Amino acid sequence: MKADYKNWMPKGMVAGFACGAAVFLILTVIFAAVPIPANVKKVLVTVLLIATVFFLVVTVWMYLMYRAFSYNRKRKLSKQIIDGVAAYVNVPDGGKGLDVGCGSGALTIACAKRNPNASFTGIDRWGKEYASFNKALCENNSKAEGVSNTAFMQGDAVKLPFEDESFDAVTSNYVYHNIPSRDRQAILLETLRTLKKGGCFAIHDIMSKMKYGDMQDFVRKLKAMGYEEVQLIDTTKGKFMNEFEAGWMGLSGSSLLVGKK
Repeated sequence: MKADYKNWMPKGMVAGFACGAAVFLILTVIFAAVPIPANVKKVLVTVLLIATVFFLVVTVWMYLMYRAFSYNRKRKLSKQIIDGVAAYVNVPDGGKGLDVGCGSGALTIACAKRNPNASFTGIDRWGKEYASFNKALCENNSKAEGVSNTAFMQGDAVKLPFEDESFDAVTSNYVYHNIPSRDRQAILLETLRTLKKGGCFAIHDIMSKMKYGDMQDFVRKLKAMGYEEVQLIDTTKGKFMNEFEAGWMGLSGSSLLVGKK
């Protein structure tokens, strides 16, 4: 049995846009051949051709993303990021960790493997946009990896179902930018609310100013609240990817927020 962490770019989405490009191309050929008024034909063919090119370009972009994220191809960007984030997580024996937005369980399991004497909980809402990600998949992946110190549950990152200071570590990877919100720093604070004094955190996301506001100011805010060793690390300058990759993938602004409470 082999773990299946899926792909951050769903194969079905790539196939759907490829089919769309094919349909618009066929319609372009059909309307170019049918006997209709020239002015109407010109408008229809132009619109359909533009749609064909758009769907084709998006399909190529998605396919390249799929290749880069795949665990089975050469780049393995997803695995590099997961392992890189997990490397910051150290939990004492008997301690507990929380992974917010666990998806297919990859980061939860990576942290559990690095900390075999601690337990890790992965939480996710498993929305319809990522229909192939679910609790059963996470549990099967844990079994495939020979990991028994994980548990998975459904929940909302905006309002976590845990008491204050419940965990010795909290993690997340590319989750919060997907949540419609005017204040993603508040979502970060909701996650950090569940962290024990002395616990560590490692949160990776697209923390651009447009999505998160001033994150340097947020770092200063955490330090003023008593947090220790707070760092905001740009992961697009060689840590996980280079700036060119981040640009064409739409991951510019990716940063890792790490530290201790």
